[in-house]
Amino acid sequence: MAVPHPSPTHRIEDPARRAAHDRVGLPSAPLPGLERDWSRVVLARDAEGRTRRWHVLDNGPALEAEGVEPVGTVLAVHGNPTWSYLWRRVLAQSPPGWRVVAVDQLGMGWSERPGTPRTLGQRVADLGGLTDALGLTGPVVTLAHDWGGPVSLGWALAHRKQLAAVVLTNTAVHQPVEHAAPAVIRLARAPMLLAQVCRTTPAFVRATTALSRPALARDVRDAFAAPYASAARRDAVADFVRDIPFDPDHPSRRTLDDIAAGTATLDVPALLVWGTRDPVFSQRYLEDLLRRLPHADVQVYPTASHLVLEDSPEGVGVVWDWVRRRVGGDGARASHDDGAEGTAQGGSAAVVPVRVDTSRPDEVAIVELGEGERRVTFGELDERVDAVARGLAARGVQPGDRVAVLVPPGVDLTTVVYAVWRLGAVVVVADAGLGLRRLAAALSGAGPAHVVGIGRALALAAATRVPGSRIRTDGGGLDALADEGRGGTGPLPDRLDDEADGAILFTSGATGPPKGVVYTRRGLGAQVALLRETFGFGPGERFVAAFAPFALYGPALGLPSAVPDMDVTAPHTLTATGLVEAVAAVDATMVFAAPAALRNVVATAGSLTADQRGVLGGVRLVLSAGAPVPPDLLREVQEVLPGAQTQTPYGMTEALPVATHDPTATATDELTAQDGVCVGRPVPGVEVGVAALGPDGIPAEELGTGPGVVGEIVVRGPHVKDRYDRRWAAQEHSDRPTGWHRTGDVGHLDEDGRLWVEGRLAHVLTTADGPVTPYPVEDRVREVPGLVDVAVVGVGPIGAQLVVLVLVPGHRGGPLARVTGAAAGAGALAGPDLAARARAAAGVPVAAVLVRDWLPVDVRHASKVDRGALADWAEGILHGRRTTDRLRDVLAGRGRARAPRRRSR
Repeated sequence: MAVPHPSPTHRIEDPARRAAHDRVGLPSAPLPGLERDWSRVVLARDAEGRTRRWHVLDNGPALEAEGVEPVGTVLAVHGNPTWSYLWRRVLAQSPPGWRVVAVDQLGMGWSERPGTPRTLGQRVADLGGLTDALGLTGPVVTLAHDWGGPVSLGWALAHRKQLAAVVLTNTAVHQPVEHAAPAVIRLARAPMLLAQVCRTTPAFVRATTALSRPALARDVRDAFAAPYASAARRDAVADFVRDIPFDPDHPSRRTLDDIAAGTATLDVPALLVWGTRDPVFSQRYLEDLLRRLPHADVQVYPTASHLVLEDSPEGVGVVWDWVRRRVGGDGARASHDDGAEGTAQGGSAAVVPVRVDTSRPDEVAIVELGEGERRVTFGELDERVDAVARGLAARGVQPGDRVAVLVPPGVDLTTVVYAVWRLGAVVVVADAGLGLRRLAAALSGAGPAHVVGIGRALALAAATRVPGSRIRTDGGGLDALADEGRGGTGPLPDRLDDEADGAILFTSGATGPPKGVVYTRRGLGAQVALLRETFGFGPGERFVAAFAPFALYGPALGLPSAVPDMDVTAPHTLTATGLVEAVAAVDATMVFAAPAALRNVVATAGSLTADQRGVLGGVRLVLSAGAPVPPDLLREVQEVLPGAQTQTPYGMTEALPVATHDPTATATDELTAQDGVCVGRPVPGVEVGVAALGPDGIPAEELGTGPGVVGEIVVRGPHVKDRYDRRWAAQEHSDRPTGWHRTGDVGHLDEDGRLWVEGRLAHVLTTADGPVTPYPVEDRVREVPGLVDVAVVGVGPIGAQLVVLVLVPGHRGGPLARVTGAAAGAGALAGPDLAARARAAAGVPVAAVLVRDWLPVDVRHASKVDRGALADWAEGILHGRRTTDRLRDVLAGRGRARAPRRRSR
């Protein structure tokens, strides 16, 4: 039976029920985010058959009052020392027809204090008694956190007929013997501290919510602690800690082992939602669960800690979205499949195997420039790759293992990457330019089994708790690994699955946290083949690899490659002299470099001698990607490399190339005839569609190819990513229709099938007059004399944003003009004349015109304006807040200032 929560207008007349209600001690004061109508007392038999009083949050009575038959029930089980309050947002956001029952385990929250400790087996049986009393018949989705995970899984194993799906958040079912128990738990379990930390004082209760970042609001922290206001009410908190079965003879060990083993037999849909900064349930526990539930979907939040749905409340929406799509119910998205097959799906696409091409074993494969010069032939490289692969196998690297590679570009990096591929393992690569915090979050989220790198990088990995065994490459480490492999006898895999994962590459994070992009081995091979066929990478060609994403593909293509003396993670460090040296090292015919690298080559070309300029005359092709490349920059590049054609492949980490063209070979009036930046026609085998923007700036579900329709650019091809790694929500969002990739860019197709990019979807301004894409406005304003750069950002609420122009005054090709007055260097309102000219050129209503002496840009390419930081700054200026220090702090983790440039079409 159940008793509703009392309210000012409701009285409990039955004395027995009133006594039961009083004895569980329900809160009398409102708690933030908690609807009092959800609160109930349920009488149910425990594991020993005694009737106990449970407190639950349950929206079932409200559904019943509305005459709604539930389509399913989410059974939410908290851990220690939280209570059902943890699931308040799950109840608040429940879709129509879905029931949520969030329990307070016995002795916890506002449920009855049994007076004796409960073991894990008892808690599983207790929960079964409760669901029997509630009459839950299914379909049931279990949702759990912390030590509620084993309890809920124990219930799931005992109720398979009712079970529809499993959702787990930061929990565990096994303590790996090779790892120590979490330090927080070890400390709390210490005999001299357990009572003091967990029972006598609220230290353990308060410490749990103190882990959250950003910090939880005070009233929310107090709400979590409310049921544990006295030592007597904290008995079960200490008992729960005592019941963690680390020792083999612990009373609950057998039960936990059975649950851990049984979890691997669950064949229902599963979702793992994880905060990777959790000091309790760290990455190793996620990896353990994935081994037991290999079919599980994963949603990782790199900045979240133990209370993942508190730190990342958007995760609640993800959980519900997943439940509707995997289990069913109102609002589920139907699967998109238009039946398209063939090359666009990868079935018959050309593939270049990701292994060293040994057709010309004596030819130089890689020249590494920098401190001295290092050369290796294709034959030497292949032998070394084989030896290192065997050495890695001897160190425990197995097919399918994820291997984070933290080695500077050059011979060693190429050797390690191809050795990992030779083993059938998965390369995990993230730019050091992401910054330490983002790099660590990216790598931790990928959960590598091994980390291979130089000593300094391994130390950073250890300091930031990146998981995996450590294998050092510098200081003779890689040579020792190769020698170990040469002395080994173990065979390498004969056949490798082309559909298996091959690499995880991370996005730049210019519009959000970096995401891991998974490529299968076939997808990598298709990308290499597409580069070869599109740009003529073949015999006789030689390559300068100054663009990090493709510095590794030369050996697979059989292209002799030079790695210039530069920081590949900071493209603007490539100088004209450095380029000359790299070209000369292999007599290069092709150069692949980011726009920032080419800009610095042009800026430093004045120091070149006639002989050095002659070396550059042999280059036939310059490729540049990573950001829009202005035609005037390419024309300046052609003055330095007079024999080179230019190509500007358009794409992204998830798919490159998508389209390409030579802007210098196209008439200027053609490049200025339409809004945005022309990036050319799609390359062979790639399809492009446009999801039209609605008045609210939201792209349509349907795709079109008609000319002039502005919308999100959506692509399909054999080399498009397989999926986002452990980002279920991002993958679901991007995979619409199924098999296509929503790029997050906006633009349109013209009558000739050329693609024009108008900015990022995240940067589209949603004004009262409709959506405004940024590039066209910026291009028009950039024609105003006296400006070296322009950015447009939106200020205000979505749907009513105001257009703000941010100008960088000065003259192109010369030093920047500094802003004078009190706001010098920080920014200020533009003068009346400049503001009037900018407004007149913009073509849209402009609320404000600001001036700065630099624009913040992304880390990876040093070219994309960080519009999020700039919008925050602009809003601060307009509201009279101090912003200089804040913006610079933001940029310390995001990017750097952009050198003046012009992005014309």
